[in-house]
Amino acid sequence: MYDTTAFNLTMMYGLPAVTVPDHIEKGLEKWTPESVEIEINSDRFAQVRNARNTETAEDYTEMIADLIRETGEARAVDLAKHFGVTGPTVNSIIRRLVREGLVESRPYRSIFLTEKGKLLADYCKKRHEIVYNFLIKIGVNEDVAKNDAEGLEHHVSSETLSVFEKFNKT
Repeated sequence: MYDTTAFNLTMMYGLPAVTVPDHIEKGLEKWTPESVEIEINSDRFAQVRNARNTETAEDYTEMIADLIRETGEARAVDLAKHFGVTGPTVNSIIRRLVREGLVESRPYRSIFLTEKGKLLADYCKKRHEIVYNFLIKIGVNEDVAKNDAEGLEHHVSSETLSVFEKFNKT
């Protein structure tokens, strides 16, 4: 008989409580602390993969908003130049963003954000600024902070972001 004691992983790993039978039902013959660790690690990697999958949409909506704000329009050629990619790459990403309801685009026309795209762009801009300002506040060089914030912003949890924001206000 297996111990059915609930192991509270929330405090240790930020995950909900699990019981041994849950793991047995998932195909583990014998529960071990290592088996829980493997599952926890896979959850972490899944979170990272999910963040990577949304990075492009976040970066593109943020850049489209910046281009519209700065020049009055966002064009595929400008996006390609900014991201250092080819026109066909941008077109492929824009088609994906259209399917996701984030942008509107027509051939030979500017690219526009939908309301959903504007909300995402605004959120990403704010998140980027919080991460950047945090890095500056802890003494990171401005150029390094710009580069690091670009990557960190996609992988920071809402809890960590909240702590960064509070720290920035002190």
